[in-house]
Order: sequence, then structure tokens, then C-alpha cells
Amino acid sequence: MAKRNPNGSGTVTKRKDGRYQAAVYVPQPDGTRARKFVYGTTWEECDQKRRELVERDQQGISTPTRSAKLSEWLPYWLEHFISPQRKRTTASKYEMHVRLYLLPHLGNKGLESLSPRDVRLFLAKVTAQSSAATAKESHKVLRTALTSACRDELISRNVAMMVPPPRVVSRESRPWTLDETLAFLTAARRDPLYAAFVLAIALGMRRGEIVGLRWSDVDLDGRALVVREQIQRVGGELYADTTKNGKRRPIPLPRIAIVALRWHRLRQAETRRTAGEHWTETGYIFTTRTGRPVEPTNVYRSFRRIAADAKVPVVRMHDARHGTATLLVACGVSPRVVMEILGHSQIGLTMNVYTHVTQDSQREALANMDRLLKRH
Repeated sequence: MAKRNPNGSGTVTKRKDGRYQAAVYVPQPDGTRARKFVYGTTWEECDQKRRELVERDQQGISTPTRSAKLSEWLPYWLEHFISPQRKRTTASKYEMHVRLYLLPHLGNKGLESLSPRDVRLFLAKVTAQSSAATAKESHKVLRTALTSACRDELISRNVAMMVPPPRVVSRESRPWTLDETLAFLTAARRDPLYAAFVLAIALGMRRGEIVGLRWSDVDLDGRALVVREQIQRVGGELYADTTKNGKRRPIPLPRIAIVALRWHRLRQAETRRTAGEHWTETGYIFTTRTGRPVEPTNVYRSFRRIAADAKVPVVRMHDARHGTATLLVACGVSPRVVMEILGHSQIGLTMNVYTHVTQDSQREALANMDRLLKRH
């Protein structure tokens, strides 16, 4: 008797035309299972194809019985590739681009039939609908999704890599001058988040990192703190996450930050006493009146309000990091040290800021060159 294959491993039969046919139930991109047929001129060839399908099934790799559409693949990709592996903020951003741009414009296209022309038209539509920066981000999401499809052998090429993303004009940011920085800190001194603004300006910390600081991360006597996590809000939920590059970052504290944190600790103790039984101890430095962590967006709102009251340019709070680089460069700090303080993952990010803020130093150096050449 012929040996039967185990359940789920498919069967090989001989067709009337002399060829051999194998049928295996395989997982689909949408999570269902369907029968997949493969053919061969010999039993051995057909059985090899059958075993490959079974192996893919055992590894959890989907094998579409037909060319899957982007409307089927993209949600499956978000659920099984992005959500388990990326940060929630990244997954939320990818989901937004899929929902608002990719599905409406490319959802009816098949993975195998998608062409470079389709991608170019898509980028043009998104640029007209929103902006070149948004189109560039959507291009990145599409390219990443098609890369995963290539690795799963659903398509043979990534057409998004054949089309360059739109060029985006970098936003020119002008960091505060020293006088503007001092004016802002003077106006913020009475605000409950004054210490947070000192950390943003003196250390260049991100707002999520600031509200994610706990008292256990700070050593005021040792004049240092460690950035371990950040607070984010995604999908209506406030949660603690790792830092942007996933690494802890020790930073020495300047005296102005130590004084501000000591004052803030005294003020928080008074708030805790007033709240009484309504206080929830979370260990965070910056909290609400009941001890809960502060919303990152509320920190930004207060930052903009104080900047307007101080009559200084109202900039993004993230631009305060450029101001930190300006002050550090003025003190003669090297780019590598600036990179470690700001928590950049690549030195190139630091050099973009460093090059921008060292023009005065370059101008002074060339003025010395003028004097030298004139004397000779």
C-alpha cells in the first residue's frame, strides 16, 4: 500500500494529462486557509513542491492562492510584522499612513501587478493632498511593507525602491539666542513645570523623556541623572516606553538644574500633603495634583504659552534641543559629547545642528585669516 501523508501535508495525484498534481491547505495573508495547487512532470518534482508548501506553513509564512491586493496585505503586515516588532508610536504612525493614504489610493492594486508608475502617481496625489513630507513618509511605509512581501516570497521585486521619494525642503529652525533663553526662563520661574523647562533647555531632553523621569533616576547629591524611559500617548492610552534609541543615557546635572529640581521636590511634597488620600504615588518627578504623570502635550502647551508671555519667538519644544547645542558649542564642547548629551543615534544628526550653530566661530576664524594675510 502507498504510504499516506499526515493530515495537513497535502496529497500528490496523477492527472489525466500525465502530469502530477499536489494540493495543500496553506495560510492566506488575511489569516484564513485555502487550498494551493502545484504541478510537476514527475512525482518527485511535484512532491518537492508540496514539501516546500508544507514547510512554509510550518514556519507561519502565508502563501496566497491568488495575487493578494494591497488592501489585504497591508492590514496583515501591520498586525503580524509591525505591531509585534516596532514601538507603539511607530506602529500608530504606519497605521495612519495605511488608513489615510495607501488604502484609498492603492488598495485595489495587486501586489504583483503594482508598477513603478502606480507608485509615482500615488506620491503625486499624496503630495497634492497633503505635503511632500507626508508623501515621503507614505513612500517609506509602502517600501517597508513591500520589503516584507519580498521576504515572504509573495512578490519578486519591490517597485517602491525603483521610485525615489519626493524631495523635502528642510525646515529652517532658528534656536533662541542667549538673551531669549534667559527671558523665557525668567518668565517660566513661577510655573509648576519650571524644572521641566530647565531640563529641556540645559540638557536638550525630549518632552517624553522629561515627563518619564522618576526620582529614582536622579541623584541630586551626585549631580547626575539617567534617562531610562519616556511617556507617550497612543490610541488614547498614556504609557511608559523605552527611549527613542532604546538605550539608557546618563547625564551630569548643571547647577541650575539641581536647584530647579530641589525646589520642585519641595513643591511636590506640598502638593502630596494637600492631596492626602487622593494622591497616587507613581515615583514620577512631574505629576498632576493627584500624582499621575503629566501629559507630554500639556508640557508643550505650557511651553508655548510662556514663550508668548516672554515675548520670544514661539518655537517647537523640540527646537530647544538646538538651543542646547548652541550653548554647548559656545562652551567649546565637541560634537561627540553633544551627541551623547542630546541622545542622538547617529553623529550625522548632531553634525547638522553643530554645523548650523558654529557659523559664528567659522566667521571669527576667517577674520583671523584676514588679519594674518593682511599683515604679511
